[in-house]
Amino acid sequence: MSIHIIARFTAKPDTIDALRTLLLGMLAPTRKEEGCIRYELLNNTADATDFTFVEEWASQAAIDAHMQTPHLKAVLMDSAPLVACPVDVRFLTAAA
Repeated sequence: MSIHIIARFTAKPDTIDALRTLLLGMLAPTRKEEGCIRYELLNNTADATDFTFVEEWASQAAIDAHMQTPHLKAVLMDSAPLVACPVDVRFLTAAA
């Protein structure tokens, strides 16, 4: 059973473009990772500060490997001054 992740980043109003650029840089390298089934970045149409990654991974091992990648560690560090609150990350599986 695959594991889904929803990760929300909320930009400060004056850092929307900088955060968008930073987060878009995650798409290509993450999509190449073993076990990555789906990796999309969405932007809330009603709130431009709200960015959400929608992810699907083949296994917990794939997620664990992703969490150790240099590109993820860099984004988490580089996004810290750009976000209005801590990143909200949720791990989910199918209910049925």
